[in-house]
Amino acid sequence: MNQTRVFLILAWLMVATLLWMEWGKEQAAPAAPATPAAATTDGVPASVPAAVPAAATGDAAVPSATAPSVPDAAVAAAPAGPSRVSVRTDTLDLVLDGGAVLQADLPQFPQTREAGSPPVRMFDTDPAKFYAAQLGWVSASGAAPNHQSGFVPEGSEREFVLADGQQQVEVPFIWNGPDGVSIRRTFTLTRGSYAIEVRDEVVNRGSAPWQGQVYRQLIRKPLVIERGYTKPESFSFTGAAWYDGDYQRRKFDEDYLEDGHVNAKASRGWIAMLQHHFFSAWIPEGDQPSTISLDQPATGALVRELGEVVQVAPGATATSQARLYVGPKLVSQIRAQQVPGLERAVDYSQFSILALLGEGLFWVLSHLYGLFGNWGWAIIGLVVVVKGLMYPLSAAQYKSFAKMRKFQPRIQQLKERYGDDRQKFQEAMMELYRKEKINPMGGCLPILVQMPVFLALYWVLVESVELRHAPWILWIQDLTARDPYFILPVINVAVMWFTQKLQPAPGMDPVQQKMMQFMPVAFGVMMAFFPAGLVLYWVTNGALGLLQQWYMMKKHGEPAPKPTAAK
Repeated sequence: MNQTRVFLILAWLMVATLLWMEWGKEQAAPAAPATPAAATTDGVPASVPAAVPAAATGDAAVPSATAPSVPDAAVAAAPAGPSRVSVRTDTLDLVLDGGAVLQADLPQFPQTREAGSPPVRMFDTDPAKFYAAQLGWVSASGAAPNHQSGFVPEGSEREFVLADGQQQVEVPFIWNGPDGVSIRRTFTLTRGSYAIEVRDEVVNRGSAPWQGQVYRQLIRKPLVIERGYTKPESFSFTGAAWYDGDYQRRKFDEDYLEDGHVNAKASRGWIAMLQHHFFSAWIPEGDQPSTISLDQPATGALVRELGEVVQVAPGATATSQARLYVGPKLVSQIRAQQVPGLERAVDYSQFSILALLGEGLFWVLSHLYGLFGNWGWAIIGLVVVVKGLMYPLSAAQYKSFAKMRKFQPRIQQLKERYGDDRQKFQEAMMELYRKEKINPMGGCLPILVQMPVFLALYWVLVESVELRHAPWILWIQDLTARDPYFILPVINVAVMWFTQKLQPAPGMDPVQQKMMQFMPVAFGVMMAFFPAGLVLYWVTNGALGLLQQWYMMKKHGEPAPKPTAAK
């Protein structure tokens, strides 16, 4: 039996199976159905309730996370209500009030490649797609502003625009409580950044001490994802994530609270909501300790971090700061936050080894992109780099193939000599291998090395927003979508077929031959639905391997002398 051939079949099938299993995991999780929004008598969509457990202190309860009861059209046109303001920078277009960011559009990221496509919307007031970042305070005395009420704009301005030449814009709110306690909240947006600085300054001008806890939370209606083998978002993780010293995540499905509400203590922790190419995250400043928890309201999912108790003596002040990141999974922007574990928001894989490999591959890709200015050519350059690094291994592989092909006439003669006696044929063939110092498994190691590279690159292409809508040449205008005309998959079939013809097939029975003939077609069909960038990598890798194998066959594969006929 040709052990190398069998191993090749198993390796190919393993790659296909792993990718299929990852896709199947996402398919198996049913998307939460969109609950129709009930309408009030005046036609305004009803609120989306969200029951929330009590705060960690047990003395003060965090108010329910409720969707604003305003028509989406009114929000899109202009801020509605006296406490709402709009903020526009080069990266973000927001509608917010003192206790929540209600709407967030990303003007630099259109939803599709079509001209005039609206920008990607993250936070949304539409009850069917409700998604918000909320923050407030809880106090045992009850004197504290929450995300629903309390804060009002400081001043009369309701529209803020980052002007040309301006680097930052500040949006202030104020809460004036009883007994001389006030909290001034400032949202600061910076040019070129998707991180919003939120600073609360507590001032106690009263005669009694005040204590409270700040909470920050993300709540959303789970995404209804259009499932399909051609939909990259089907493969990407969608759900909540947090960091409490370790990276944790939980998908939006019926098991969102399978391990309870979660009650994790964290220092330098963060919470996030992840989706394909984009995410939002609350990142407390410094080493502020907090308690992270999850909840699953009837119509949504919530993740919260609750800060430690803050004591403010009469005449004293205290501050609490955090960043709200809302935007694309741009590696450069995420690294700029300098927060442990936040880079895992770019979810290359749930397996740490593949995730680290994915980070390394993207690092190489990004540098090649800086050289070529095109992600397609960067992928081709990555193939050349990987091939160069693995040249000694692949050279040994193809040399082994060439040597086996060289002795193929002898193996065929052994097969004819022993006929249907498979055991004696195997023994004679292994004896020939030992005599001629042929290692039938010598070509397997490069395949083992390439498999994790291929899997990691798959997740890099699916997850990297940098490649979103990125063109290559001619008909490939989006490397993260499938080839619209299936040209690359067809080329891949041809490359695999020619490669198969060069590889030795000593002693292969008819069943194995049919399996091998079917493999290029099977892979061609499978590759037809993969991202074009991944197929480009596979085609380039296969074409270079074909050339290298052809050269090694010419160099080491001359036919062996025919043996003397046995008596």
